[in-house]
Amino acid sequence: MCPEPSPRPVRRRSDGAHPTDRRTTPRRGRTDLPRLAARRPPAAPGSGPAPPAPDDARTLSEEWIAGQRDSEAQTNRPLHIALVGLTLFAVLFVLLWSQRILPAALAVGGVFACAAIAAPVGFALVQSRQVIAQRLARAEERLAAEREERDRALRDRQRDHARRHTEWQAASRAYEAQPHWHGVTVPTGREAVVVVGGTDAGWSALLSTVGVSRLRGGGDLTVVDLTGRSVARELVRLARRCAVAPRRWVLPADLPRMTLGTNLDAGQRARVLSAVAAASGSAEDVDADETLLLRLLEVLGPGAGIAELIGGLRALCTPEGDAAEDDPALVRLTADQRARVRRRCADTPEVWELAWELERRLSPFETVGTRVDDGTYAQIKIISTDRAAGEVAARVYGTYTVAALSELLEDGPHEEPQRGAAERPRPRPERTRTVVVCGAESLPEGEVDQVLRAAADGGVEVVLMFRTPVPAALARFSDPACLPVVMRQRGGFADTVERAMASVPGVAGTGAAGLTVHRLTEVIGEAVGATVTEPDPDPEAEAEADDRFFASPHTESGAMIRNAASGIAPLDLVRHVRSATAWGRATTQAEEIDAPAEPGARAEGGSRPVGLDAGSLRRLPCTAVLVLGDDGPVLADANPGILGLSTATLATVEDSRATGHGADPVAGGAGRTLPPGRRTDPTRTRRTPPEPPSVGSAAASASSGSPDRAEVPDRVPPNLGPPPERLDWRG
Repeated sequence: MCPEPSPRPVRRRSDGAHPTDRRTTPRRGRTDLPRLAARRPPAAPGSGPAPPAPDDARTLSEEWIAGQRDSEAQTNRPLHIALVGLTLFAVLFVLLWSQRILPAALAVGGVFACAAIAAPVGFALVQSRQVIAQRLARAEERLAAEREERDRALRDRQRDHARRHTEWQAASRAYEAQPHWHGVTVPTGREAVVVVGGTDAGWSALLSTVGVSRLRGGGDLTVVDLTGRSVARELVRLARRCAVAPRRWVLPADLPRMTLGTNLDAGQRARVLSAVAAASGSAEDVDADETLLLRLLEVLGPGAGIAELIGGLRALCTPEGDAAEDDPALVRLTADQRARVRRRCADTPEVWELAWELERRLSPFETVGTRVDDGTYAQIKIISTDRAAGEVAARVYGTYTVAALSELLEDGPHEEPQRGAAERPRPRPERTRTVVVCGAESLPEGEVDQVLRAAADGGVEVVLMFRTPVPAALARFSDPACLPVVMRQRGGFADTVERAMASVPGVAGTGAAGLTVHRLTEVIGEAVGATVTEPDPDPEAEAEADDRFFASPHTESGAMIRNAASGIAPLDLVRHVRSATAWGRATTQAEEIDAPAEPGARAEGGSRPVGLDAGSLRRLPCTAVLVLGDDGPVLADANPGILGLSTATLATVEDSRATGHGADPVAGGAGRTLPPGRRTDPTRTRRTPPEPPSVGSAAASASSGSPDRAEVPDRVPPNLGPPPERLDWRG
């Protein structure tokens, strides 16, 4: 993907947080589920500008000077000859006077005559020499002026080169620090995510990624795992490392500890139990079952447990005179209650057969809520089915769980049971709730529709994960309220998914142009594989391994392990992902695969293209995720360990472009200066400091909440560390 480099160094606040950290202030109108990582190739800054070379210096050549002097000599040669002749005549006059040949007066007159003639000739020679000297001086001055002009132009070019070279260096630093992995979020208007395909390892990664998002903001997460493969194991380890104790139920063993569905009204309970009966048999008598259960609750009271309901059904199948004192189901009802049940419900001859069949189907749920040990609030709740229960049991228990959740979602949040003032949970008015159903193909199609409607009405985020492309999943590909997501397909299911993907509006026109799988995605999938979901040969040793980090009710930092957290700092969360999850450890070991290449260099074998055909869907890495949005398919990675990479950010590509990350790094963008050997903060969005007042910079500053330049202090106060943890009055 095309990461957008941060043009200029970033100033942090005194508390260590980024002034425009979009992780802490997500965009309004967009859900935060799930946060996946999508990679694009980085934009290289190019090569730096070449330095300007000075021009050759121009001086007066000796040949030119000699030529000028030769020309002067040629011009003045007759004058020199005349001067020499006059000198000879003057000497001759003196010699003739000394020999008494000429009289003294005539000799003196001849000498003076020669001197009178020689004077203008000498003056002409002197004037010619001055002309030549002035000509040479003017030539020197002209060359000096030209040399000064060239030097000035050279200095201007050097200043321009220094400015452009500084910009290039900043762009190079930004290239090295720019994110390669961006976040992928659910678009506005999408109320649910439907995942089709995938392996146990891929689902484990996706669950951990969703858990990271919820732990970061302190939201609620409910996981219904119907696979029997422990796909939530890494999520549990991450939550415990974050000092949040998840509440876990494994059905059917933990049915007595689960209160789900027991605090509903009579109509809701009748609908849930009739849905369970229909899931374990035929759905033709669902209305008759619901009517019979409503009548039983009318007689026994809305608070009657499933064991009392089974006793009422048994009373309909027992003769009126039979006291049945040895029947544990009938013993729960008094003789008067049994009589009233027969009078109210035994109005048709076939009611005893309906009651017998309904009792047989509801008998596995007889102990629901009978031994509740803790009723306090839990931020993360995991309801899973036993590996040895089988597909039929997963369908029945899953139907009960999802149907009860649907009824709770329709009613909105209920007040949690309070066992004392010290255990009263703190109010969370802005809590984001998420429900993830793994193995939704086991559910009846009607229950899938019901949970989607209930979640849409209650503002709850839902992720439905289907192992196979059942009709209930494929029907959501064309639903504008659902975001279809495709993972690795098995066998002949890939052809069915390929045909369903072709009907998605955003995929039909774009195809798979530009989709590539990075080498890191393939390596991590192969390295982790099925180890995250394989059953541990020694469960007690695994529990001890998890508890070695929490030998006391407090963590190493002194924080108390509790059922909820208001939010976890991004850097702490990334550190926990890297150390507590198999995904984080494997990604840390293979981090050099994602190391950014030098500017202009191209890594060989770093990525491979991928298509949308059936063969490509079968060869997808286990953590690869095809998000089928309105703007076309996006290939993302569900691996939560990518958060620990120095090239990762949860900001989306659109967020980066909106904040100026998309500017051409060579055309004036400046980069963030990184100290040698220091990694970038992978949990913070790279942002530019405020620009001088202008339309573009004001819009970017207003959208991100960054302060104006006048509000930035000259000196940033020292980071004194985080404030002390808020007291938890729940004990």
